[in-house]
Amino acid sequence: MFTLRDAWREGRAALAQSGVETPQLDSEIIIRYLTCKGREEFYRDLGEPFPAELLARCYQLLRERGRGVPVAYLVGEKEFFGFSFKVTPAVLIPRPETEILVETALELWQQGDLPVSPRILDIGTGSGAIAISLALKIQNAEVVATDVKAEALAVARQIALRLGAKNTFFRHGDLWQALETAESDSGPRSFDLVVSNPPYIPKGELMRLTPELQQEPREALDGGEDGLDFYRRISAGLGQVLQHGGWVLLEVGQGQAPAVRELLAQAGLTVFPPVCDLSGVERVVKARQQEL
Repeated sequence: MFTLRDAWREGRAALAQSGVETPQLDSEIIIRYLTCKGREEFYRDLGEPFPAELLARCYQLLRERGRGVPVAYLVGEKEFFGFSFKVTPAVLIPRPETEILVETALELWQQGDLPVSPRILDIGTGSGAIAISLALKIQNAEVVATDVKAEALAVARQIALRLGAKNTFFRHGDLWQALETAESDSGPRSFDLVVSNPPYIPKGELMRLTPELQQEPREALDGGEDGLDFYRRISAGLGQVLQHGGWVLLEVGQGQAPAVRELLAQAGLTVFPPVCDLSGVERVVKARQQEL
């Protein structure tokens, strides 16, 4: 009898041979996806027969994963901040380090540094992971999510509807243009908090990315020659939309925090110490507009 455990082991071995970094986890995710099992149910049923009608599809997904297709694209979802987000090749896959930005925003709100009903702007929302997570955690917030890609906004809208994030507005356009062309009933135009995980990989490094990252949307990764193009544009426009006393939280790549902090300081904001991830990398830059 060919069991779930056998399928898991075969998948793990095949992915390891292909050089996949997390073969055990990825094999598990693929099998759980095919059999519609949660993690607890999967481990409970390891001795059960693997459905024969799913075997060909399982091998196909393992081959695609071995060729570098991200497992999140294969199964069509990724967990972020305790919520399941639909992902397609039109959006960047949400990553654990971005949860630090959401945690930092929630801390500001819980500490009273944001209004009880804050107005929040997420620039370049992609799958909507940041915006929707904040909307669900701060249910009396008004959250506006923008993106230059209509396909990405379509994905984010579906997720917001499924998760019940009714307090989220979606606007299509490039950075500040999305606010300028918005309809009058599409949410606020000035904000207590601006958040973003913009493209920040220097152009010259794009070809050296892992095969998995090269499968993701280039426009969600390409930060220009030095990786700072979008930070410059964001910093230059904050004065138009940020309330007095409002906050800015920007995810940054490794080594970029000093330059981004300088850009925000030049824009007249008060800059605070960056927030580090578990590896000690400065991951979130934090700044505040002066109060009246």
